[in-house]
Amino acid sequence: MTKAVEFYFEFSSPYGYFACHQIDDLAERAGRETRWRAFLLGPILKVSGARPLASIPVKGEYSLHDWERLARLWNIPWVYPDPFPIATLAAGRAFYWLDDRDPKLAKQFAKAAYHAYFGEGRDITPVEVVADVAEPLGISGADIVAAVNDEQWKDRLKSETERALERGVCGSPFMFADGEGFWGCDRLWMVEKWLMDGGW
Repeated sequence: MTKAVEFYFEFSSPYGYFACHQIDDLAERAGRETRWRAFLLGPILKVSGARPLASIPVKGEYSLHDWERLARLWNIPWVYPDPFPIATLAAGRAFYWLDDRDPKLAKQFAKAAYHAYFGEGRDITPVEVVADVAEPLGISGADIVAAVNDEQWKDRLKSETERALERGVCGSPFMFADGEGFWGCDRLWMVEKWLMDGGW
């Protein structure tokens, strides 16, 4: 079995949003599949002593310009959402509930939630909004609400976040190719080269 490329992402991460549009195609070109893993960035920032990019003087201003530039470069819908950043507990729990049943549908949901937030500027913090995002994909909004409030999926998102930290995930997106870690959407080309060349 060909080892999947692991794609760690946070629903409040602009760079994760941009990367989610490319990671599956990248892996397919290399004859691989992907395994998407949502996590919460807040606990990792706390451990690392980092802060959200937008809150850092000078670097935050650059990042906003960079996000706008990437959106134009890759022709991806983009708005700077308000509020930003947000807590993404509901979206993360819903993702794992879906992923446990249908990983392909879970990816579609993740892309839809990302688009709602960064493509349309909708705050996806409330579970009701997450349910609205899911319904056009044929997913019951009531089931989403139930899953988000279920201890099983609360624990799953928490454990996945802890596991991410243990593995050295330090930001979003973070990709593992054959166990090698790559941080940032500016490393997508490097992930593909690693897969194509068999590492270096």
